[in-house]
Amino acid sequence: MARITGLAPDPRRPDVVRVLVDGRPFCTVPATAAAAAHLEVGAVWSGELSASASRFADVAAVWQSLLATLARRAFSVEELRRRLTRKGHHPEVVAEAILRAQRERLLDDALFAEQYVVSRAARGRGPARLRRDLQALGVATRHIEAALAKQWPEGAEPLDLARQLASRRARQLAGVPLDVRRRRVLAYLGRRGFTGAAAVRITREACANP
Repeated sequence: MARITGLAPDPRRPDVVRVLVDGRPFCTVPATAAAAAHLEVGAVWSGELSASASRFADVAAVWQSLLATLARRAFSVEELRRRLTRKGHHPEVVAEAILRAQRERLLDDALFAEQYVVSRAARGRGPARLRRDLQALGVATRHIEAALAKQWPEGAEPLDLARQLASRRARQLAGVPLDVRRRRVLAYLGRRGFTGAAAVRITREACANP
């Protein structure tokens, strides 16, 4: 009958213990989880105890993966969920970790949307492009619209950015034939989220005075 033969502290992480069953490593779990799962040296390693320890180990692994991922850059909730699931973590455990991160204010889609809009707008992306990008990242519409409204409050003119971009691009293409220059400037604006009649008008103005 298999028994727990050791609960050894992990030298790299003091808050984690290694569970040894019949002298061989089985899993690592947070020290608090080991206590909650009633893991004790000499205890019979039953199927129920194994399942409990395995789940605690999975939860700890996903949490560490989540923290490591967020340390690299900010993520939306849905983007992070997809990333962790693609790594092979169980969706149920990922959902648990996501909720914990939200409770601890490590994940906040409203704040993420604001920061995303500010940083990308500074790189020349317009409202339409930003809206599409954030939708693709799974951010709720209410957060997207709030972030865009904060970046371009009522009365502000997001097309000022389009004019700056068009003017700069037109100067870069000053030696190109006019019709080609217009097509390229219009396409350039489109990639940054500026489309429609306003984009066409701005393109014509910029190309007329490169």
